[in-house]
Amino acid sequence: MTAAFVHGFLLSLGLILPIGMQNSFILTQGALHRGKDWLPGVVTASLCDTLLIALAVLGVSGVALHMGWVRYTLGALGGVFLLYMGWSTWRDGKEEDVSSASSTAWTPRRQIGFAASVSLLNPHALIDTLAVIGGSASAYSTWDDKLVFGAACAAVSWLWFFGLASAGHVLGRRALRDASLRVLNRIAAGMMWASALYLGYILYTFR
Repeated sequence: MTAAFVHGFLLSLGLILPIGMQNSFILTQGALHRGKDWLPGVVTASLCDTLLIALAVLGVSGVALHMGWVRYTLGALGGVFLLYMGWSTWRDGKEEDVSSASSTAWTPRRQIGFAASVSLLNPHALIDTLAVIGGSASAYSTWDDKLVFGAACAAVSWLWFFGLASAGHVLGRRALRDASLRVLNRIAAGMMWASALYLGYILYTFR
């Protein structure tokens, strides 16, 4: 079991370290909010990661995506939602909106919606959980080892997101100047639009 835990911890840490939509969102929310007002976004992202990891370890997600109607439905919903979120984020990056975007913290509802979208509809997250974590979990023959492996992967998400938000909070809201916030928003929007196209490609070519 110790080997399974170490394997899951190191594997998940390697997958979560690269800065992507999820990490940039959590870091920004930590910087923009006072106190622990960033908790809705962090908890949502952590719960979504835990759900994906559980489905991957149990093998449910792999079976579901082999059903054509499920695959295409998820692809359509995910693509449309990512396109919308990209458009909304790009609007926040316009020059006339930057002052309000940098001084007004996100509402809990918006944090939850955005965190869920970049966690559950992110093609890279789906690939990481289905192909990498799911495939690695299948190497263990006992359920005890599988569960320990999955728990280690989930623990990394919780520890990483809380640490990242705390680091963003320490950096402070002043570190996010108007120009840098505008750039971050536009980069995030571009990544979401690219992810929407990539999601469609992945689900179309999935075998």
